[in-house]
Amino acid sequence: MQRVCFLLKVRQDRLDEYRERHAAVWPEMLEALSATGWHNYSLFLREDGLLVGYLETEDFAKAQSAMAATEINARWQAEMGEFFEALDGERPDEAMKPLTEVFHLA
Repeated sequence: MQRVCFLLKVRQDRLDEYRERHAAVWPEMLEALSATGWHNYSLFLREDGLLVGYLETEDFAKAQSAMAATEINARWQAEMGEFFEALDGERPDEAMKPLTEVFHLA
């Protein structure tokens, strides 16, 4: 199982709404994530907007691609894009660049 960690930056003026959206993620979005191989997926948000994402998957590129092909993901990304800083024209799911793991204690 591949462990994936990534960072994004939530706009300071949208932190509360970002939290609210993730307290009630659409059931169809949750189902699509599970069906496309996203497991043990967590998001952690710091008060300055730093967002740390973590997930486990067999193949991150394949899981990203499968999710990108769903209609529900297109709708979610369109709504969530405005919450983030520095996407440089990418959707939030495209801006998830995995960090290099340098240590793991099992």
